[in-house]
Amino acid sequence: MNARPLRHILCADDDPDMRMILEVALGTIGGWEVSLAADGEEALAAARAQRPDLILLDAAMAGIDGPGALQQLKADPALADIPVAFVTGHADPAAQAALRAHGAADVISKPFDPTALPARIRALWAALGGTAA
Repeated sequence: MNARPLRHILCADDDPDMRMILEVALGTIGGWEVSLAADGEEALAAARAQRPDLILLDAAMAGIDGPGALQQLKADPALADIPVAFVTGHADPAAQAALRAHGAADVISKPFDPTALPARIRALWAALGGTAA
């Protein structure tokens, strides 16, 4: 990954309350542009149309779930280099290891502290070689 600033995050979650929390945490508190998707299909369409810097996917969504969406993102040469992190209610280490095995850059457990999420995203972005916005 090149050393570019994080500006735009796409968040996909089938829970409207979680989408609102992510938008506030990352947009209002974090200061990034945030796009929202209600499922994996919407996330794939938004990724193709907007080419975000980072994608957060709920692991369990109806239709195309998070791992399925990640697989399709990685199969698309135009999108394969976008880092993806899962946001999931599965906190056990085995489930998180399985999500990382899909190629996720990180796994964030729900519930999380919305005020602490921007710092975690900044740390992830730095670990991926990105720079501060």
